[in-house]
Amino acid sequence: MDLLTLILLALGLSADAFAVAVTNGMCSDKVTKRHAVMTAFTFGFFQALMPVLGFILGKTFYDVICRYQHWVALLLLGAIGVNMLADTYKEWKSKETACTNRNIFNAKNLVMQGIATSIDALAAGVSIAVLNINILSAALLIGLITFVLCIIGVYIGKKFGSLLELRAKLIGGIVLILIGLKIFVENQFF
Repeated sequence: MDLLTLILLALGLSADAFAVAVTNGMCSDKVTKRHAVMTAFTFGFFQALMPVLGFILGKTFYDVICRYQHWVALLLLGAIGVNMLADTYKEWKSKETACTNRNIFNAKNLVMQGIATSIDALAAGVSIAVLNINILSAALLIGLITFVLCIIGVYIGKKFGSLLELRAKLIGGIVLILIGLKIFVENQFF
């Protein structure tokens, strides 16, 4: 996987975290620098940790899935992307506001959100393992991109509300599906 593809993967994986960061900024009466950094650190940490855990799982079962790595990447990344698109559609259809908790920046909420938004990164870690990509650089890049996007997301949420939230998930889902297809085509036909 080249650097551009890895950056696109990181952007796709961070889309959920970005959308939640936007929502957090939208739902808080007062957003401080501390809130933005806490959100970004928590989400970036879990986005970096989960691919490592997925990588360990992938390496454990490497012999079983090695022959089918392009299928694994296609199915996992495709499933993550389709799930993000389905979630976006459901949220768009319901048009409900996500602001149910005004104390959104407390540690418990941020950890729960960080875990929830990084489950897809666990599956991506399995793909990273079967493709023999350096997990440390991949995890650091994913965590760093998520960190930066989430700081920006909190402030965008405060400033612009819900305009971008669903669009971020939509774009992230499409990017992940396209990466899965790219890996599949490269390994199947070349």
